[in-house]
Amino acid sequence: MQNYEIKSLRIKDAFIKAKKKSPEKFEQTMNLSWSVWMFGTESIDFSLKRLRRSGLKFFELRGDHHTRSSGLSIEYVKKLISTYEMRISGTCGLFGSENDLSSNNSYIRQRGIDYIKREVEFLESVDGEYMIVVPSAVGRPEALDCSEFHRSVNSLRQCADSFKASGIKAAIEPIRSAEVSLINSVDQALEYIKAVDCESINHINADTYHMLLEESHIGETIMKCKDQLVNLHIADSNRDAPGSGMIDFDTVIMALYLIGFNTPGHFVTPEPLGPNPNPYTLMNELCDTAVMDELVKKSISYFREREAFVLSL
Repeated sequence: MQNYEIKSLRIKDAFIKAKKKSPEKFEQTMNLSWSVWMFGTESIDFSLKRLRRSGLKFFELRGDHHTRSSGLSIEYVKKLISTYEMRISGTCGLFGSENDLSSNNSYIRQRGIDYIKREVEFLESVDGEYMIVVPSAVGRPEALDCSEFHRSVNSLRQCADSFKASGIKAAIEPIRSAEVSLINSVDQALEYIKAVDCESINHINADTYHMLLEESHIGETIMKCKDQLVNLHIADSNRDAPGSGMIDFDTVIMALYLIGFNTPGHFVTPEPLGPNPNPYTLMNELCDTAVMDELVKKSISYFREREAFVLSL
């Protein structure tokens, strides 16, 4: 056996033993969500119709409150939730050059801090669970200098009271080194959280595509996260729909069940963005309806198919 196969087998053995010992803990399947920002300029009303047709009950919002007057209104989102009988899992925080928490420009850092506080306030009003926080700008893989980490830590620390008062989880996302200059692995995310040193900032948003590139083993890394993992973005090795590449999703699913990810407040969120160096470009593009319809259908059906197989072991 190859080394990664040995690691996967250990997880499988642990899964089978745990399921045999406490079968009741494996009866509830995992909550699936979808990150709607990847639908580009499409109306969110249309996006939710697509997701509802696929049987989803949760969706992840695009963090679009970059100013007080921008983004979806609380009233409109509440109306959508009621109309489609869906709930918000969380918000995908969008961090670029204009709101970079690690910037060497104090005005830019302040925009990042204010942005987080607006999103947290909004999320609390619509009953979301988490906000994804990227410690540096997406699309800028080159470091500005050697002090990025400390500036980012100090910036996020100023948001701790907002997270604490609202109960919204701050989910730090490690992203591949081809896209960001800071925090590429789960170990680095844990180090970052430790440096922030605030009780209200203590969670992780992971992504199978980034993990494939930056971690030694996806399943083992999920196990390392334990209850700090609140959301898992999933895409295959080609950053397409699960099942279109080479990622071992059976092992991913087993690891998730072993850390209790099939309990309330935890979400698996497909985000098959394609291998763009800056995936944020999708936000401003027209949505290819036929392609997205098929992408959602394939992602959801494949994940549920593999989950059902794993639970039959």
